[in-house]
Amino acid sequence: MHGCQTWLMLTERFQRALVFAAQRHDGEHRQGSSVPYISHLLSTSALVLESGGDEDQAIAGLLHDSIEDGKASYDEIQDRFGARVAELAQACSAPETSQDSAWRERKEAYLAVLRLQPPSAALVANADKLDNARSVLYDYRRLGNGLWARFKSDAEPLWYFRSLADLYLEMDSHSALAAELDRTVCDLERLVAEA
Repeated sequence: MHGCQTWLMLTERFQRALVFAAQRHDGEHRQGSSVPYISHLLSTSALVLESGGDEDQAIAGLLHDSIEDGKASYDEIQDRFGARVAELAQACSAPETSQDSAWRERKEAYLAVLRLQPPSAALVANADKLDNARSVLYDYRRLGNGLWARFKSDAEPLWYFRSLADLYLEMDSHSALAAELDRTVCDLERLVAEA
């Protein structure tokens, strides 16, 4: 046997977070699709675990949209799942900007916030963005340029995904998640260029 391996044991706290996320996002679907939204939260949490994240990070993967989407407050998440989970979920939330702000301006503000994240939060946020990029790539393969109709008219999703991939590679060039996000974005860029 080569070296010791520590096994991560998920506790009932993870199970409670799973139920909490499922209840708070009940009836919701991924943008422009019939896929239940919980699939994104499960995928994000799974990517965190597969990348060596701990239980708090995995729970934050399940709850990362709860604060931003108004499904739960920071205080509620802290009371139910602990301060670290609440901090990780908050770190994944886009900063509040004026409703009048242009889409790109809001995304640039979010990228600036992401740049300041500690590695524990960056892992969760990178998992979130990778799952989003995979979903967009999958849908682009099925729908082609018709996919872009689900985005706001001023949205530049390719610019945003490329910016995210570059940011995570810059933050941790050895991250398997960052490398996978970059590969996914490259595939999407190639398909768009060929269309």
